[in-house]
Amino acid sequence: MKNPLNPIAAVAVLWCTLLATPAGAATPEEAARLKTDLTPLGAERAGNKDGSIPAWTGGFAGTIPGDKPGGRRGDPFKDEKPLYTVTSQNMAQHEDKLSDGTRALLRKYPQTYKLNVYKTHRTAIAPPWVYDNTFKNATRAKLEGQNLRGAYGGIPFPVPKSGVEAIWNHKLAWRGAAWEALLSQYQITTDGKVVLTTDGHIRQRMPYYLPDGSPENFSGFTWEVNLLNVGPPIRAGEMIAGRLDVDNNNTSYVYLTGQRRVRKLPNACCDTPTPATSGLMWFDELGVFSGKTDLFDWKLAGKRELLIPYNQNRLLQAKDAEVITGQHLNPEHVRWELHRVWVVEATLKQGQRHQAPRAVYYLDEDTWQGVLGDRWDAKNQLWRTLWGFNYVMPDFPGTVQQTFGFYDLLSGQAYVSNILNDKPYHHRPTKPWPTDTFTGDGLAAQGVR
Repeated sequence: MKNPLNPIAAVAVLWCTLLATPAGAATPEEAARLKTDLTPLGAERAGNKDGSIPAWTGGFAGTIPGDKPGGRRGDPFKDEKPLYTVTSQNMAQHEDKLSDGTRALLRKYPQTYKLNVYKTHRTAIAPPWVYDNTFKNATRAKLEGQNLRGAYGGIPFPVPKSGVEAIWNHKLAWRGAAWEALLSQYQITTDGKVVLTTDGHIRQRMPYYLPDGSPENFSGFTWEVNLLNVGPPIRAGEMIAGRLDVDNNNTSYVYLTGQRRVRKLPNACCDTPTPATSGLMWFDELGVFSGKTDLFDWKLAGKRELLIPYNQNRLLQAKDAEVITGQHLNPEHVRWELHRVWVVEATLKQGQRHQAPRAVYYLDEDTWQGVLGDRWDAKNQLWRTLWGFNYVMPDFPGTVQQTFGFYDLLSGQAYVSNILNDKPYHHRPTKPWPTDTFTGDGLAAQGVR
């Protein structure tokens, strides 16, 4: 009989085993679940026990009556009626299915705010090559500190083991490789006035998702955006461009019409107000969260069944003027469904600064997109509640986020970003834009006034 390993040899074997699997990477056995009990992006395939969340059977792959290629979008569920409505009067019955921010809104606006809850549809889908890359990422992606390495073209960590891995999944959720939209943005003032702040044309590209790329030739830029304001008149001609990368950097430039020059923003990050929303939202609030991960300690707090806004094609059928009522979105045009979400808690690291030192984000398990987020101020008061809407878009294909915003629970003001309703087309895929669309030099060449 051979002698057992001595303690030193045993430790050496253990270290070799650990080093063979990059930090954050799944084991081959864990990755194999993406082809069995997990969806190709890492959600549970099965429904819940009572059937209120169905099994995932491949997502929405059909066509939508009323859709016009490259134009306006219809609602695949236009004939459905709410299963029930959550109000301030009956919210206690649904307490375990509501986020802190949702409960706070029901209490703050008891006469007007409500949740119309519809049948749950698990519409999430992505191209086969995104599924293939996600499977590869499961065992090759890793973090150096909180910076991403080794991933490309899919969800980085479909079997997450930490909160920071989950938040990277949100930041790199499938939304397409390149797209454009005409959009409007509105401020809701503390006294209920609705003010148009932006009427614009947005172009976006995700180099991370260019189909012909790979980890070896990936530039490191994950998301690029260019927004041209065509209104209101005081802002016509203004432009902003920005690029995010795997090292948690955000490089942004603005073109100012009055000065006829491009300026690099000195701190395009974190809780700095972004010109893209007239300074009313912070850089890291765009799309629920788009900031630096290394300011916070992240905790993966497990999954919950939660009522969340989902499959919002219903909203697109309304007019801009019908979307907002009082201090919030018109509840009659917002669709809520019951889904499983990953709960990710963020706590400001010692020695760092941020106006909201604590937050909780809710990530849809099927798409990894942040759908709700709550932020607390330095006095531990629930302060800003964030939301993001996704739409069924078979031409991408995907259930794609575009519209988002926040409610300030202390002041009563709010912001609604990227309303597409009155435009001739609703968020359409395009060929990838040239890189200079998103650079300072490119912005200078694009200046029109």
